[in-house]
Amino acid sequence: MFTRASANSTSRKTNWLKTDPDNAFVDEVLDRVQIAVNANSKKMFGGYGIFHNGLMFALVADNELYLKADKHSQNFFSELNLEPFTYHKSGKPYKMSYYRAPETFFEDDDETVLWSNRAIEAALRAPRKKK
Repeated sequence: MFTRASANSTSRKTNWLKTDPDNAFVDEVLDRVQIAVNANSKKMFGGYGIFHNGLMFALVADNELYLKADKHSQNFFSELNLEPFTYHKSGKPYKMSYYRAPETFFEDDDETVLWSNRAIEAALRAPRKKK
């Protein structure tokens, strides 16, 4: 389990913040996530992936944050009526295993750590694609 990053930690320096300078919301997300872990973003499919040590645990689409979930954590999102990220392809909706982050993620440092941990743990449990 990850804990809050030290306020004096060099990991909080901006050298690892790799974002699109035109997307202030992604910068805001990274500022929040750095309370728990080092992270960076990567532009993907019209949105952004949020990564910790090369592991994608969140995504930003249309200026909304979605956190990775699985069968062990999905109920936390469902209890708050948080919807999964859905995209459309060939007129069909596809739900991904990323759910909208709760408002408390942005309002409370302890909640940021809690939800970041849940998302990272879900990403760690996910099967890896073979290269």
